[in-house]
Amino acid sequence: MKLVSYDENHKPRFGAIVGLHVVDMARASAFYAKQDASILEIPVRIEEFLEQAELLTPSARKIVEIFEIFEAAPEKSVSKLLADVKLLPPIARPPKIICVARNYAEHAKEAGLEISPIPIMFARFANTFVADGDPVLVPTVSDNLDWEGELAVIIGKSTNGKRIGKAEAMDYVYGYSIFNDVTVRDYQFRITQYTAGKNFRASGPFGPVIVTADEIADPHKLDIKTTLNGQVMQFANTETMIYDIPTILENIAEFIDLEPGDVIPTGTPAGVGFKRKPPIFLKDGDTISVEIPGIGVLTNPVVNEARN
Repeated sequence: MKLVSYDENHKPRFGAIVGLHVVDMARASAFYAKQDASILEIPVRIEEFLEQAELLTPSARKIVEIFEIFEAAPEKSVSKLLADVKLLPPIARPPKIICVARNYAEHAKEAGLEISPIPIMFARFANTFVADGDPVLVPTVSDNLDWEGELAVIIGKSTNGKRIGKAEAMDYVYGYSIFNDVTVRDYQFRITQYTAGKNFRASGPFGPVIVTADEIADPHKLDIKTTLNGQVMQFANTETMIYDIPTILENIAEFIDLEPGDVIPTGTPAGVGFKRKPPIFLKDGDTISVEIPGIGVLTNPVVNEARN
């Protein structure tokens, strides 16, 4: 399934993309439950759905299957044309956003930094999120705005105080999305803490969809491509990650619980702007895109904060 959040009257609603339509999962569950008593009520927001993902996912799949059969004449009360919908970041307020740094050897090399013996992690904040198609802002205090295309892991169940091993870690993955860890480089490197440089306003493109894990045969065999104004800047495969997803999740669960809805960007490959000669930074009028086959394309214009 391809799951989304979309805007309706300035409020987020939970949907699934089926063909050319977005199916509203709360309305569809109420409508189709009249035909199939096994379909359970699905909440309006994806955050609430993920909290009950194990229970509600079978109902969501049935709704998608029914709609696929009848898409030629869809029930108008439960769907909208995708072209008419404004997508939002798939999860507006995840419990946590834990990013992984320096997880590709070539990126560490280009940055002149050592490969860490354990995953390097830092936190992002949800109010930095930017939806597909919405602008990334060049802040008034810096012009060192850089891109970092990444695969994002979406967690589907809680570890509930349990430390997990690599063998079971993938059981906690609900799906995958795309993240662009846009970074203000001079703020990132002013001190050893990444927090400020990684959390500027409108610096976290995320989406456009969450693809459920069953549709991705191997998340460690995915191409990642970042383009700036149509020119390829990053191209790599997740098989070259230093730390795979089970290792990342095992390390996180050592110190904090995984929770449904957590977003975990897994690091960026080589090709960022600040180490190019001369450096290239995002500027007003640019368009930055990150593509991962099987998930989609995340595209954002770049504008100056002062004119937004």
